[in-house]
Amino acid sequence: MRYLNTQVTWPSKSLQLGVLASVDLIIVAVSITLAAFGRYGMDAFIRIQATGEVTLWQYAAIGGGWLFALWIVGSYGVQLLQSGVEEFRRVATASALLFGVIGTFCYLTQNDFSRGLFLLLFLIGVPLLLLGRFVRRMLLNNLRRRGYFQSPILVAGAAVSVDEIAAVLRRERWLGYRVVGALTPNDLTETPAGVPVLGRTHDVANIVRGTDMYGVVFTEGAFPEGSSHFRRTAWQLEQMDIEMMVVPAMTDISAERITPRPIAGLPLVMIDRPQAQQAGRWVKRLFDILGSALFLTVASPILGLVALAVKLEDGGPVLFSQVRVGRNGELFNCLKIRSMVVDAEARKAELMKQNQGAGVLFKMAKDPRITRIGSFIRRFSIDEVPQFWNVLRGDMSLVGPRPALPTEVALYDRDTSRRLDVRPGLTGLWQVSGRSNLSWEETVRLDLFYVDNWSMMQDMTIMARTAKAVLGSSGAY
Repeated sequence: MRYLNTQVTWPSKSLQLGVLASVDLIIVAVSITLAAFGRYGMDAFIRIQATGEVTLWQYAAIGGGWLFALWIVGSYGVQLLQSGVEEFRRVATASALLFGVIGTFCYLTQNDFSRGLFLLLFLIGVPLLLLGRFVRRMLLNNLRRRGYFQSPILVAGAAVSVDEIAAVLRRERWLGYRVVGALTPNDLTETPAGVPVLGRTHDVANIVRGTDMYGVVFTEGAFPEGSSHFRRTAWQLEQMDIEMMVVPAMTDISAERITPRPIAGLPLVMIDRPQAQQAGRWVKRLFDILGSALFLTVASPILGLVALAVKLEDGGPVLFSQVRVGRNGELFNCLKIRSMVVDAEARKAELMKQNQGAGVLFKMAKDPRITRIGSFIRRFSIDEVPQFWNVLRGDMSLVGPRPALPTEVALYDRDTSRRLDVRPGLTGLWQVSGRSNLSWEETVRLDLFYVDNWSMMQDMTIMARTAKAVLGSSGAY
């Protein structure tokens, strides 16, 4: 077994929770203060004999009750603080619980609690708490991307599975996990991708004992001898401050489709059906129509200026139309503002040897066919704004898989063809997860994940992340 040396770069759990609780305390105090002054003015914290007056101890009771409600619903669970919407859902649940208790108490005791104060507390406090959690997460994620607060972990499993997990964690640095080594069921020195193997999976307790390891990720093939070995490993790690994470054999399934249902000691998981059909329903279409119409209206002045610049540069046409494959294989003309020279398609063949695109895609970081104004509008995706017209027409959706060329679709295998079960999107998971920097396999995996796990909330999240990706121009060329 190799000597394992890790360096603590991850704040301790107690420190994380202490900081979070302190921030919540400040936000609750500020919310109560603002609500009190909004209701009573400068006499907010002076006890006077008036109907509906709230005293200092009642303000304190509300603040303490709010923090207790946040704790009782589990909003301080470290596992919730990494990603997903569960953290925000629990904050909202805790707030609703508190105000439900206040309302019930006032009704039963005939307490004439100020309705104005009650309403202001809710309208000010809940958004501020949610905003505080959101800002905390964004700041921490940005620090993680820069290499700070990375928690050292081991990945245990078959070498191929270890490499898959390590590749995802290296790309998604905002998650805060730094893979320092692997554990495999066989004697190896390193995995095919170069992750150092520090020992065998059955010896994980001895390997992590006395180190600053944050956790161990168990993936497919970790215990070929059977589940009893995993149970013994869990017993061995019971006394250590080590997180245990399991990557199930079923991948690319969103949490919304998973319902744990233990039966007779077996950890059964119920999986809802894929959501491709739901992605074509009227709710998403209505969202597309309203969103595209609004954006076209707002962006029309910018489109006019860009169109003038394109025309003045070389006198060629402003719009570029290209046949793309839509839902169920239907062809449509995808519109863009022309960002290349007029004869760009004719010159493509001579540049194929310099192709940097993944899989069936053609991409070049410094494509000589791109015009000067084209370089600018491509950097911020302005060239794609006319596609909102495609969305309005129903050829595309605001969010979905990348619209493909017929020549690309001709090379699709059976799995990749499932991308065509929904309308292609102006943006998608591929856009917010790396754009041109992704491999073809990773692009397909993200698109298939979107097709199978569609939800309206996911669309809203992707739209928000797209704005950040476009403004940062990451991976755009």
